[in-house]
Amino acid sequence: MQWWKKSVVYQIYPRSFYDSNGDGLGDIRGIISKLDYLVDLGIDVIWLSPVYESPQDDNGYDISDYRKIWSSFGTEEDMFELIDEAHKRNIKIVMDLVANHTSDEHKWFVESRKSKDNPYRDYYFWSDKKNNWGSFFCGSAWQYDEATGEYYLHLFTKKQPDLNWENPTVRNEIWDMMKFWMDKGVDGWRLDVISSISKYTDFPDYENGQGEYIIGDYHMNGPRLHEYIQEMNREVLSKYDCMTVGEAPGSHPDNALLFCGQDRKELNMIFTFDHMMLDIVEGTEAGKWKLKDLDLVDLKDSFAAWQNGLYKKGWNSLYLENHDQARVISRWGNDTDYRVECAKMFATILHLMQGTPYIYQGEEIGMVNCRYEIEEYQDVEIRNAYRDLVLDRKVLSKDDFMEAVYKISRDNARTPMQWNNEEHAGFTQGQPWLRVNPRYKEINVEDALKDKNSIFYYYKNLIELRHTDPVITEADFRLIDRENKEVFAYERFIDGKSILVVANFGSNLVNFELDKAYKIGNYDLMISNYEDLDINDNIVALKPYEAFAIKNY
Repeated sequence: MQWWKKSVVYQIYPRSFYDSNGDGLGDIRGIISKLDYLVDLGIDVIWLSPVYESPQDDNGYDISDYRKIWSSFGTEEDMFELIDEAHKRNIKIVMDLVANHTSDEHKWFVESRKSKDNPYRDYYFWSDKKNNWGSFFCGSAWQYDEATGEYYLHLFTKKQPDLNWENPTVRNEIWDMMKFWMDKGVDGWRLDVISSISKYTDFPDYENGQGEYIIGDYHMNGPRLHEYIQEMNREVLSKYDCMTVGEAPGSHPDNALLFCGQDRKELNMIFTFDHMMLDIVEGTEAGKWKLKDLDLVDLKDSFAAWQNGLYKKGWNSLYLENHDQARVISRWGNDTDYRVECAKMFATILHLMQGTPYIYQGEEIGMVNCRYEIEEYQDVEIRNAYRDLVLDRKVLSKDDFMEAVYKISRDNARTPMQWNNEEHAGFTQGQPWLRVNPRYKEINVEDALKDKNSIFYYYKNLIELRHTDPVITEADFRLIDRENKEVFAYERFIDGKSILVVANFGSNLVNFELDKAYKIGNYDLMISNYEDLDINDNIVALKPYEAFAIKNY
């Protein structure tokens, strides 16, 4: 079995993890100093958000030099030391490959914009006119450049021009860069917005949609996408024992197999966005900022579709939080009265499915969302959306926009890691780049490590179960009681062995009937977020956010 199928990945957002030098920004030496903490947790892989040289318009997802480390994070030697020190602890390093676009300060783009006949001109997309494609960060996806009187394409900020993968020289540049890092010991890649690297190069207008600029199917899954990824696999990935996960907006279980099908020779797995879009109202001018309540049946259907659709054909990535997603217990749960129970409940549901689980820094101690003033947020997405939707076009009121920010904005996940209850949560001796969540005095690593019933140790137990129980890795999936709007229950089964996972998704007391296969005396308790199960005649009385897993083998 490939090593990444038994692995648990921990994502580090470097600027918010740990600051070793007091400048208010996390850094690579800070990560090195906390490796033993991750060994204690039990994870196998670190996914490192971008650490490359960058002007930081989008916190490092705008790269100006792929082979250098941003000086505020450290040096190339620091990065090589991190790889070595992680490997000494049997932890692998996965880097973030951002190759849909570069920074406009990358030497390729600096040259490209100089003249229409510059050798680097077709490293990017230039046009004498623009269509109605929108940027993911609001406004047009085309920016006029006075130097040559043409527009360049940027699906993200105007400082992130899209690379032209049609140009084989561009692809070879990327292959060489990947080999450079893998020869230094990097164990794999998370491929940023990989589904957007192939463009519809006739750049057709969208005919239907809300607003002047539209985001839709032309933004992803272009005609040469899988040709490019297969070339990447052939030229680079196949030559290394590595792990790959593609960020693939616009994917569903059927076309996911184009990326990660066992015979496709592309990627190991992809990140789906299906489940993370379920509380967003589709088709409005407000984009992601128009929200609705989550319907648990929708969430169950989404997970079931991916579990069943990829079984024995591909491989799932399992996540609820990352640097682009808010804290799940604040978004879909209860981060006050039942914060601990809620955090353990979400972890139980996720980690006992088939796939590779991803833990985002702070998730293992139950970090929560923040409620700041608009001026305190640093994220370019929030700032652009506020200016466009509230100030300019008045699509949303400030109050409605801010409620969405409190619920789903990216800076909720980017507040500094909470290490202790001292000033700035022990993250820095200086002034943090983003305000520390004020709840750090009750939510921090130091306290979690002292409490054997903490969320941290619950995650540690789940990780150990995955490492030691092959049923979790290999078994099939069956949703139970689909229509139940309060309980999320599923079964994993293979070769006469089965696991039942049951979770109360709310703060109400709920009765749930166990299948006769799990009658008292027939099962063993694997894990539970409460001390005792309340079972009478195969009816379990579920307490608020209670979750447990039992097995009959």
